[in-house]
Amino acid sequence: MKNVDWNKLPLITLGFWILKIAATTLGETAGDLLSMTILKDDSGANYQVSSVILLSAFLIILPFQVASRKYHPFLYWAVIVATSTAGTTMSDFMDRKLGLGYMNGSAILLAMLLTTLGFWYFSGQPMSVNKIRTRKVEVLYWVAILFSNTLGTALGDFLADDSGLGFMGGAAVIGGLIALVAAAYYLTKIPRVVLFWVAFILTRPFGATFGDVLTKPPSEGGIGFGQGGSSAVLLGILLVGVIVTLVKLRRQAALQPVTAS
Repeated sequence: MKNVDWNKLPLITLGFWILKIAATTLGETAGDLLSMTILKDDSGANYQVSSVILLSAFLIILPFQVASRKYHPFLYWAVIVATSTAGTTMSDFMDRKLGLGYMNGSAILLAMLLTTLGFWYFSGQPMSVNKIRTRKVEVLYWVAILFSNTLGTALGDFLADDSGLGFMGGAAVIGGLIALVAAAYYLTKIPRVVLFWVAFILTRPFGATFGDVLTKPPSEGGIGFGQGGSSAVLLGILLVGVIVTLVKLRRQAALQPVTAS
């Protein structure tokens, strides 16, 4: 396809992971705000309705990202937030409304993620997370992200609620695992694609547990910012990070030599 810069994804840098954690934590707080506060329903239908709304938002935004001809930071991170908020309510619907529980829900979501990545692998297309070469592969990339964010929510809830670790303990465990992945990146020859997806999954439960730390009252082991306040703060952090990214990209473009057409 002509006139498409297939380097439509951000470089995997420290800045990427900071924005990823902010986006996924926002997904946790905003998803809970919609399902547990705005659409609160004792029957549990709020999880189903919230999932339909947020999954629809993802499906509306995604075509714009897929149809884009280059990397647009605001658009890319909007889709990430959409997968994260939808993942939050979809996980809660599976685990709470359907009664699957966090472990069973995590197992199902892991199988779906591995199936998506396996289909991508056996399609013969490169599994680069920096450069997507076809729209079909880009769709697979986003489906994998949706499943990974939903899986991460279930894992985070398991650590915070069922493991006995609590919100702080769960965040500490996930933070330690992320540190191990970072060490493996520099000290081992494990394929970078594998490490990326492991880190991508782990940053979601970190965001989930950290989001609970921000929103829950001190009596429950949290800070007490509430869902609305936490979402506003996290959205501000994400917007600042995206604006900084956009400014850097424009400066880089301005420094590139102009070639004759």
